[in-house]
Amino acid sequence: MEMIEENVAVPDREYNTEREKLRMPEYGRNVLKMVHRIKAIEDRDARTRQARAVVKVMEILNPQVHMEENWEQKLWDHLFIMADFDLDVDAPYPVPVPEQLASAPMAIPLKKKPVKATHYGRNIESIIDLIASEPDGELKTAMIRQLAIYMRQQYLIWNKDSVADQTIFQDIEKLSDYRIKVPEGLSLTKISSDSNFSRPGLNLDFGNPSRKQGNQRKNFQRKNNQKR
Repeated sequence: MEMIEENVAVPDREYNTEREKLRMPEYGRNVLKMVHRIKAIEDRDARTRQARAVVKVMEILNPQVHMEENWEQKLWDHLFIMADFDLDVDAPYPVPVPEQLASAPMAIPLKKKPVKATHYGRNIESIIDLIASEPDGELKTAMIRQLAIYMRQQYLIWNKDSVADQTIFQDIEKLSDYRIKVPEGLSLTKISSDSNFSRPGLNLDFGNPSRKQGNQRKNFQRKNNQKR
């Protein structure tokens, strides 16, 4: 049996936790090494040529950048970011500064108006505003009726008890600040006894093939027993 010699030199291992943190991980550590080598080139023209070559490599490694506007400029920006903004080359675009890239995005103003009835949602209020602006007539009555049917469905998603048509009509008038008057005699279609209004995300069979297959197997067995 061959013995393992003692005091054999073990090659040093370099772990990612001990390496320099990647500021642009989508390009990998080899591209970062290329950038460091570019910075070590003394001749400026040679540095520029190598920088253009590295940008081409980055384009190959990150092809989805073509979907963005000014994608070529973004690649050069990424090059300067990996170089810690310390790269003296003739770039085809203005050299970015750290403050420019670190600036916070412009805040998008959001509606501060609270939702009057959360179980109906904000879109219902927008639809009600639209209907309220319509002149009285058959079209407006049809719009009110379709809206009431949809609101009843939304109501039953969160409340499994039955709901009277008059309750929905009162909600429409209240949410419209009584700009809408539901015509007298308006009625909604009856709900089938086997109708099921499930809350979003609570369908247990969704995304669970084993449970779905199990239910299909039970249904198949039930049908066979009925035939017998």
